[in-house]
Amino acid sequence: MPSTSPSPEQRVEPAAPVDISIREAFFVWLRIALLSFGGPAGQIALMHRVLVDERKWISDARFLHALNFCMLLPGPEAQQLATYIGWLLHGVRGGVMAGTLFVLPGFIVIVTLSTIYALYGALDLVSGLFFGLKAAVLAIVIEALLRIARRALKTRALYVLAAVAFIAIFGFHIPFPLIIIAAGMFGFCAAKIAPHAVGAVSLQGEPTDRAADVAAASQTRPTLTRGLQVVTACGTLWIAPVILLVLLFGRSSVYPSLAAFFSEMAVVTFGGAYAVLAYVAQAAVNDLHWLNPGEMLDGLALAETTPGPLILVLTFVGFLAGFRDPGGIPPLVGGLIGASLTTWVTFVPCFLWVLLGAPYIERLRSNRALSGALAAITAAVVGVILNLTVWFALHVLFVHVGELQLGWLRPAWPELSSLDGKALVLSAMAMLAMFRWHIGMLPTLTACGVAGLVVRLMI
Repeated sequence: MPSTSPSPEQRVEPAAPVDISIREAFFVWLRIALLSFGGPAGQIALMHRVLVDERKWISDARFLHALNFCMLLPGPEAQQLATYIGWLLHGVRGGVMAGTLFVLPGFIVIVTLSTIYALYGALDLVSGLFFGLKAAVLAIVIEALLRIARRALKTRALYVLAAVAFIAIFGFHIPFPLIIIAAGMFGFCAAKIAPHAVGAVSLQGEPTDRAADVAAASQTRPTLTRGLQVVTACGTLWIAPVILLVLLFGRSSVYPSLAAFFSEMAVVTFGGAYAVLAYVAQAAVNDLHWLNPGEMLDGLALAETTPGPLILVLTFVGFLAGFRDPGGIPPLVGGLIGASLTTWVTFVPCFLWVLLGAPYIERLRSNRALSGALAAITAAVVGVILNLTVWFALHVLFVHVGELQLGWLRPAWPELSSLDGKALVLSAMAMLAMFRWHIGMLPTLTACGVAGLVVRLMI
C-alpha cells in the first residue's frame, strides 16, 4: 500500500524562528514603553512597526487577531495588546513583563509630573518637550494606519465596513465594543453565505516563521483548572494591597475609597480614558472632592504628553487624593500611595482579562466562520484606528476642538482660527522625514522633541 504522507516538496513547515531570549524581549518592551506616546493610536502604531516590521516577531495576521480581542476588553487596549503578545512569546512571565513595562515608565513620569504640579503647578519646560514629540508621533500614527489598512482591507466589502465603523464612532459616537461586536456578527454570517466577500479563510496550518506564531502552538491549552488558577492569582493580587491599607489606615481613610472606585472603573471602562473621563471628573470633583474644577483636564493633559496609556490620568487623580488627605503621613508619601494604589487596581484586571482569555482566543483561529468574523472585526478596527488618528491629529494641530452639530451627526470639529502653526510645521517636517527621506523613528522623535523644547523656550 503506497504511503499517504506528503513528500518533502509538498510539506509546508515554518522555518525555525530566531530564539528570542527573555532578556532581549525585556529591552525591546522597555524601548516600546519609553516611546509609546500618542495615545492608543500611537502605541498600536509603534508596536506594529517594532514587532511586525522591524523585529518580525509576530505576523500581521496574528497581531490584528490579538488587537481585535483587546479592543473588546475593558481598559487600555494597547497595554493589553502588549500583554497578549508578551504571553505569546514567553508565556505568563512574558505577558506580565510586557504589560508591566508598558505602564511603568509612564507611571514614573506621571507621578513625577503630579508631584511638580501639586507643589508648584509649573510644567512649561516638560510640556515643550512633549509638544514636539506629539508632532512626530502623528507621522508614526498615519504611517501605521496606512500600513495596517493596506494589509487588512482585502475586499471591497471590508473597505465599506471600515468606512461604516469610522462614521459610526466619529460621527455618531457609538461605543466601539458595539461596533466590533456588530462587525463580528456580520463577518460570521458572511463567511457562511459569501466567504470571499470578507476574505474568510481557515488559518489552520498557516505557515510562518515568526517567533510569536511558532511559540503560540506550545502555549498552555485552556482548561478549567488553569482558568481558576489565573482568576485566583489575579484576584488575590487585586485585593491584597487594599486589605493591607485598610489595616494600616482604617476603613475611613481615602485609600479604600480610591481602591473601590477605580476597581469599578477597571471593569466598566470600555472605550478607554476618554469614555470614562466625564464620569470620573464628576465623581472626583463633585462627589468625592478629590480634585478642584479644571484639574481633571490638567491631569488629562499630563497623561496625553507622557508615554504609556492615557488611562494613567487616573494615577494623577489618585496622587492628588492621597496628597490632600494622606491620613497622618507626609503628603508626598500619601500622594505616592494613592497613585500606586490607583494604578494597581486599574491594571491588575487587565492582566486577568488577557491571561484568562488569550488561550481561548488562540484556539478560535482555525475556524472558517470565526475567521470571517475576525476579518470583519479587523476592518472595523481599521475604522476605529482612523477615528483615533483623526482625533489625535485635531488635538495636535488645533488648540480648541469641539463638536459640529449636524442633526444626528456630532463629529469632532476644530475651531479653525485656533490652528497651531508651529505644530503644523513640526508635523509636516516629521512626515517628510519619515515618508520622503526615510529617516528612522528615533532620530525623528529626538529632533522633534528638541525643536518643541526650543519653540516653547522662545515664546
